[in-house]
Amino acid sequence: MKHATAPLRVLALAAACAAVLSSQAGAEEVTPGEEAITSVLARGVAAPRTAPPRGDESEGPFERLVIENAFLVDGTGAPPRGPVNIVIEGDRIADIKGGGTAGIHGGSNDWGPGSRVIDASGQYVLPGLIDAHAHLGTPSHAPAGSLTDPEYVLKLWLAHGVTTVRDVGAMMGLGWTLDHKKRSASGEISAPRMVVHSMFPEAMESPDAARKWVRAVRKRGADGIKFLGAAPDLIEAAMDEARELGMKTAYHHSQLSVTGTNVLDSARMGLDSMEHWYGLPEAMFEERVIQDYPYDYNYSNEQDRFGQAGRLWLQAAPPGSERWQATIDELISLDFTLDPTFTIYEAARDVMRARHAPWHDEYTMPYIARAFEPSPEVHGSFFFDWTTADEVAWKRNYQRWMTFVNDYKNAGGRVTVGSDAGFIYKIYGFAYVRELELLQEAGFHPLEVLKSATLNGAELLGMEDEIGSVEIGKRADLVIVNENPVANFKVLYGTGHLKLDEQSHTLERTEGIRYVIRDGIVFDKDKLLEDVRELVAAQKAAEAGA
Repeated sequence: MKHATAPLRVLALAAACAAVLSSQAGAEEVTPGEEAITSVLARGVAAPRTAPPRGDESEGPFERLVIENAFLVDGTGAPPRGPVNIVIEGDRIADIKGGGTAGIHGGSNDWGPGSRVIDASGQYVLPGLIDAHAHLGTPSHAPAGSLTDPEYVLKLWLAHGVTTVRDVGAMMGLGWTLDHKKRSASGEISAPRMVVHSMFPEAMESPDAARKWVRAVRKRGADGIKFLGAAPDLIEAAMDEARELGMKTAYHHSQLSVTGTNVLDSARMGLDSMEHWYGLPEAMFEERVIQDYPYDYNYSNEQDRFGQAGRLWLQAAPPGSERWQATIDELISLDFTLDPTFTIYEAARDVMRARHAPWHDEYTMPYIARAFEPSPEVHGSFFFDWTTADEVAWKRNYQRWMTFVNDYKNAGGRVTVGSDAGFIYKIYGFAYVRELELLQEAGFHPLEVLKSATLNGAELLGMEDEIGSVEIGKRADLVIVNENPVANFKVLYGTGHLKLDEQSHTLERTEGIRYVIRDGIVFDKDKLLEDVRELVAAQKAAEAGA
């Protein structure tokens, strides 16, 4: 069944959002970085709210905070060690005692008056996790009733151990997003640290105009640029200007522009990271130049778009081929990062699993749940007639895609962890943990997964001297977990892990994450999740009474 292109769906796609007003002759000039949200608000959607100040879900930072008797997974790829004592002063790790070859603590455990001590006996400490592909809300939810509540998103991220996010697109408005970044950095709100990329508009009159736009968003405070597509000369000019200004770049190679710029093309221009996988198979085509689209294909019909995307990897050079290996070698030589976001497309290979995830009942906002259901007006809600054949194609697509990512890692390439939650049945925080599981499915050892989630993400952001591993002198970003996440990533889910108690012969849910620490501020996971449940319940009650 074919579906007409709906204006709101087009606006929900960030590339179109960024292009609509900038391409209208005679339209009022839009502030750079505000293209997407301006287009949505112009249709009468209420402006997004702002996150409130943090409350009793957090405490600190402290003059001295000590985590005693923990097993440490430091993020470098090293195996767990312990017990260790981690000493934090203000927002920095001041010392790590014990856990060496002798396995004993050195020195006194008299931490001095006023020290806050957390006994983590038998528990595990990880570096704060980094979501390298995140959105602090999306206009896609607006057609279903509301723009995304930032408090809801921020607390779900923190509750799942995410202490740093790279917002790729600032789709809720660059100014609004940067305001939350500033308030997070000051400790005013309960939120991860934020790195903000502004969405590049596709419609530009010249390379000089592209450079001017980059300078404008940099002046406003953007850390980087996110591309979805444009003419190659515009992309190259914008990327060069960003590099000159010390900005990072990310690219979702849209199928509308990939014939002009595939992953190898953009990597040669200096791109820092590719998002998802579009443009990578196309760089390894041997028997064609353009994807083998059906003759009645319509990109704006998202069932067409995603149905055929799931058949793309098998059109490229096979694993182990000369073209396959040459692509890996060149991308690594360019210090290129893969940010695969396996989780966001998982519904394409098993829609019923994604639709009925156990956290939807208490943790999914009703307007987000409506936006997930099949609709030609909402991006990513494309399951109009999703067949067994479509799911089988996507499973095969994943096998080839995962093989490439694992081969890239094994050859020394950088792979990061991103979730892209807010679309396609994926909820903030929960989707991030699922991405860890999917990287393990791809062939990563759990310690390699955690390195991708921490130190690799920090390297991509250019922040490896500050975050990404548990080391003396680095920022105090830590996750304290009741169980061993190396043995089972499921213990990180906010809903816990179902496990048999062999003594009582009853099924119980494990406690999972206990505390999340960002810049020395201690967040109570249980209180964060309680706040989220209350937000969801209040939204449901408000809609029921409307």
